[in-house]
Amino acid sequence: MRITIADVARAAGVSKTTVSRVLNARGEVDRSTAARVREVIDRLGYVPSSGAVGLARGQSRTVGMLVPSLTWPWMGEVVQGVVDTVEAAEFGLLLFTCNRGADSVERFTSQVFARAFDGLLVVEPENTLAMLTALHRRGLPVVLIDDRGRHPEFPYVTAANLQGGASAARHLLAVGRRRPLVLTGPLRFGCVRDRLDGFRTAFAESGHPLEPALIVESDFTEAGGREAVRHLLEQGLDFDAVFAHNDLAAMGAMAALRATGLRVPEDVAVVGFDDIPMARLTQPPLTTVRQPMREMGEVAARMLLARLTDTEAPGPVAELPTSAVIRQSTVNS
Repeated sequence: MRITIADVARAAGVSKTTVSRVLNARGEVDRSTAARVREVIDRLGYVPSSGAVGLARGQSRTVGMLVPSLTWPWMGEVVQGVVDTVEAAEFGLLLFTCNRGADSVERFTSQVFARAFDGLLVVEPENTLAMLTALHRRGLPVVLIDDRGRHPEFPYVTAANLQGGASAARHLLAVGRRRPLVLTGPLRFGCVRDRLDGFRTAFAESGHPLEPALIVESDFTEAGGREAVRHLLEQGLDFDAVFAHNDLAAMGAMAALRATGLRVPEDVAVVGFDDIPMARLTQPPLTTVRQPMREMGEVAARMLLARLTDTEAPGPVAELPTSAVIRQSTVNS
């Protein structure tokens, strides 16, 4: 049950207006009363809604969004999908990033009360799960986007990563590739495990199980993809394709292949994942698996807004389809 401003007022023996003034740091409440109200807020685990804060500020209908960074190649699409949806519903959006790691998270948690948003959309930054779980259990509606760690306590929106991995495998099999190198992202992420499982199952069912030595954990960066491929080539390992779990790693793989005189796709075919705008501009253009990033932002925002407005909400999990985008990194035009 969500603790309300009325519960805080009752427990502190003050009016709802007084609680709202304390939340807004207005100087109209004496120190002892303000301290008593803050103690009750902490004890009850009250998370204010924008409506409660609006008693003093005149503001309401606000959604928060917490993301690791705006520099991620696909983050702009997710945020745009959220913005389009919340603005259409006449809600505001407060955007928080974690560019500075723990310092950013600390600042965000200190602003939860002051910012007073009704619910939170999250592309999960590292080391924030405990904080998000505490907010959720206190009654703050939270919806995850791209659920990286499989946290069933939260509603979430994700892409069909298992299907996406399988579609990458089927395409490589169709163009005659039988010995792929797989550059995964960090295996602690649920989306990474799904992409690998889908890819591995499709190859096994074709009679060509993956070579364990050719499954390499990387870090979703261009430098990580480049270094992993360079290292394997130096070891003399043979492969005729690369399936990278994001487009940046795929671009790094192509750079390493070119540096050793191998041709893409004649010698080694390369497939990425995401379909960021840069994927069509590489040389050759990158075959990839498209994630519907803007749609993921839209659906997550609709899920959260439905909970805030007591309207019928989609299910607790929304899995949006992925699709293979075939370009010249796997087939000669």
